[in-house]
Amino acid sequence: MAGGVFVDTGKGKAYPGNLTVYVIVTCVIAAMGGLIFGYDIGISGGVTTDSSFLARFFPSVRRREIQFDNDTSRSANQYCRFDSLILTLFTSSLYLAALLSSMVASTVTRLFGRKLSMLFGGVLFMIGALINGFAHAVWMLILGRILLGFGIGFANQSVPLYLSEMAPYKYRGALNIGFQLSITIGILVASVLNYAFLRIRGGWGWRLSLGGAVVPALIITIGSLVLPETPNSMIERGKQEEAREKLRRIRGVDNIDEEFHDLVAASEASIKVQHPWKNILFQRKYRPHLTMAIAIPFFQQFTGINIIMFYAPVLFQTIGFGTDASLMSAVITGAVNVAATVVSIYGVDKWGRRFLFLEGGIQMLICQIVVAICIGVRFGVNGVPGDLPRWYAIVVVLFICIYVSGFAWSWGPLGWLVPSEIFPLEIRSAAQSINVSVNMFFTFLVAQVFLVMLCNMKFGLFLFFGFFVIVMTIFVYFFLPETKNVPIEEMAIVWKQHWFWSRFMTEVDYPVGVDVEMKSEGKV
Repeated sequence: MAGGVFVDTGKGKAYPGNLTVYVIVTCVIAAMGGLIFGYDIGISGGVTTDSSFLARFFPSVRRREIQFDNDTSRSANQYCRFDSLILTLFTSSLYLAALLSSMVASTVTRLFGRKLSMLFGGVLFMIGALINGFAHAVWMLILGRILLGFGIGFANQSVPLYLSEMAPYKYRGALNIGFQLSITIGILVASVLNYAFLRIRGGWGWRLSLGGAVVPALIITIGSLVLPETPNSMIERGKQEEAREKLRRIRGVDNIDEEFHDLVAASEASIKVQHPWKNILFQRKYRPHLTMAIAIPFFQQFTGINIIMFYAPVLFQTIGFGTDASLMSAVITGAVNVAATVVSIYGVDKWGRRFLFLEGGIQMLICQIVVAICIGVRFGVNGVPGDLPRWYAIVVVLFICIYVSGFAWSWGPLGWLVPSEIFPLEIRSAAQSINVSVNMFFTFLVAQVFLVMLCNMKFGLFLFFGFFVIVMTIFVYFFLPETKNVPIEEMAIVWKQHWFWSRFMTEVDYPVGVDVEMKSEGKV
């Protein structure tokens, strides 16, 4: 099978260990780091449709909105209802800051541990939330957003690594997806709070929405103080005996010698690597890892999901929903997002990463085509819908929900899980930094240009993202190996046995003690 690589872990190493309560609790607390990212995604779209918020900070957008509302002939182009460069800068500036901070977070994570990065993330996010909640000018909003971005950069760098290193390899997928589940819960909570706060009389509810980000920031800040450090990080910083005891407690068994020695060996190899950034960028044996560190986050953003999540209220209002209805539709899609992520937690270590990637891609593509047709038929190219029947609104929301569910059990969680588990220790922090930076750059880019693209490409915008879904699904089929049930320190196996990537791995030996059986079909 050209696209598939399967690892028979029964012939490789099977480290002893249990799914202990200690591991579950620590991973749940760490995964809460995703709340800050999710809360921001969910809160931004709702706030940018609030009339009092727009009147205070973006009056030109509010004036245009009033013109649209007073257009009794319904002849105005709804596609361009919220087109504003400054308004999108408010949303997207955060992600540019996250890109920059992830570079610093890489060094902090490697030299001082995963916990300190989480702590920095929580504190920076908290300060940004307070500034936004008390903002009286646009510059305060932008400054607050930049600090929020710094916090997200640190959290997104450290939390996925922490989860992958703490989890037993058999349950790594499910526990790591806790990060994405936390993101989706943050989006849902933000959507519900938007619906409640933005209905407050007096026009100050947006302050509660923005300032409410202090709560998830407190959770990750306090969590980072009580969490243990990972054995990998302890060994990396020369604390071997502490790491041994911690590994024994994490796994819940005394027989941890084999896994511990492999972690030490990986750490010793990483110490010899003095320039991880130079190595991952220029050494041939890291070509598969570099490709995935760039391609996976790029494709994740070009599914178009953040268009739905950032701007769900804006989008629904654009296609004819009232303000309250658009906020409620965002709540519905947020609930679907959470439920579908739970499906991924159940299935990722049973069905595998590739199956979920491929199924989710096909599902998203079908829905994007249907939504494009629905919007195109009613709005045409002029953006003039006339009266929108109830059945139309139901169909659009239904297919957007099916689209969201497809993302939420595929590219959503796996876009964070797979990069965090495939990088060897010697380049892990640098590679994760590239992964986060690429993710944040394209999140920034898509957020910044979305409203302009919607105004100019109209319903064709959904087909634009549909094209990329086709490309990424083909990419996964041919180039992404299966990593289910493969210990992190044994991951070289999947690259050495892949039909394409094996040509870059000729200088890499199989992990000591792994019994590898070559088969004619290219399987391990």
